[in-house]
Amino acid sequence: MTTRLVLADDHQMFRHALRAMLEKQPGMKIVGEASNGDELIDIVTHQPVDIVCVDIGMPGMNGIEATRRLMALRPQIKVIGLSAFSDRQFVLDLLNAGATGYVTKAEAGEELLRAIQTVQLGKTYLCPDVAATVTSALLDNSPNDISAPRITARERQVLQLIAEGHTSARIADRLHLAPSTVEVHRRNIMRKLDLHSVAELTKYAIRSGITSISS
Repeated sequence: MTTRLVLADDHQMFRHALRAMLEKQPGMKIVGEASNGDELIDIVTHQPVDIVCVDIGMPGMNGIEATRRLMALRPQIKVIGLSAFSDRQFVLDLLNAGATGYVTKAEAGEELLRAIQTVQLGKTYLCPDVAATVTSALLDNSPNDISAPRITARERQVLQLIAEGHTSARIADRLHLAPSTVEVHRRNIMRKLDLHSVAELTKYAIRSGITSISS
């Protein structure tokens, strides 16, 4: 039986490297590639797909939001997150969105193959770095821990779009919000992260993997 996969990542060379590796595996077929969340949703809407490997930091609709929408459309599809980062908030947000696997890009070789095999069986797979991160989160009994700033999923969307150069009006249009609401989110993000300019927000978004744009 053939496993039909889609690769969603805005770095073409990385997608091609994954494709070359996966297509060497018996019973695996790449049926589509996407460079952003909108392209991914279009692919899964028009053809059968079993597993999606999705980058979290894609421009526009990021991997977390794309996973959330994908699960609403095709809940039977298995999603494996890919990221250069193992930040626990990203991991937990992606799992909460419906993903059943998470592999860091540094381990996207044998670990990705293990993840694919595991999610096919209806189980969850986290690569070792990520498993340690999630375990730490579960064992953290300090709800008042402020070592890492907490921003909401919506604030993360707004931050990503700010970093990608969108105006408040454009962000409001994309997210179906009032411009005043976007401004509230912007102020809350700056307050929580203790950042004071768009340049600082952009650097934070790139460093944290919220967006993959280069400076």
